Amino acid sequence: MTALLEVEGLTKRFGGVTAVDACSFAVPEGSVTALVGPNGSGKTTAFNLITGYARPDAGAVRFAGVPVRRPEPARLARRGLTRTFQQARIFADLTLVQNLVAALQQPWRAALRRAVRGHERARALELLEEFGLARLAHDRAGSLSYGQKKLLEFATVLMSEPRLVLLDEPTAGVNPVLVEQIEQRVRELNHRGLTFLVVEHNMNLVMRLCDPVVVLDHGTKLAEGPPDEVRNDPRVLDAYLGG
Repeated sequence: MTALLEVEGLTKRFGGVTAVDACSFAVPEGSVTALVGPNGSGKTTAFNLITGYARPDAGAVRFAGVPVRRPEPARLARRGLTRTFQQARIFADLTLVQNLVAALQQPWRAALRRAVRGHERARALELLEEFGLARLAHDRAGSLSYGQKKLLEFATVLMSEPRLVLLDEPTAGVNPVLVEQIEQRVRELNHRGLTFLVVEHNMNLVMRLCDPVVVLDHGTKLAEGPPDEVRNDPRVLDAYLGG
């Protein structure tokens, strides 16, 4: 498979702590790739470096074969790379439809207006239907449950029809029904051609959904490969899976 995202030698230091240390891995186009590891292993920092929410001290990132010299979230989103966060980022005072429209990369004045164009509304309602949120389309996003907010954020990152979505702990803190719903959405979207890079602590979900699996430990890549291979790697068992 051709790599849609390539990370080479990515490094980030915070004072005397090296959060990501010469980390290299690839996300094959059409895959659901997992990025896993113990707490503090550098997963979210790697996400932030890739998507422009933090600046690397060293290393390089290529998206769709083109170097990303100065990662910037809005510019990357226009190129087809979007992400979610551990804590869902939504506009609590806007309706669900308005949240999805605001996610489009528009001039800031347009993003803040309350009116929604017809084609934008149609796209937003289609996504809300897919995520089981259509009946709440005109409710304030702040009234949603924790899990529903995560579903809404997932839907918002799809508004611009990206090629690659980075999901940061999509099932953390949600009930088993929503975990199943999120997994099904990822499978269906991947079947349509969307590529994913997923940080996730639910290892049962990772092992049945993701291939390849990249394991980080202390900011460095410990292992990378198919889930069965990674599951049986002694280094991974020692560092993360606990034997």
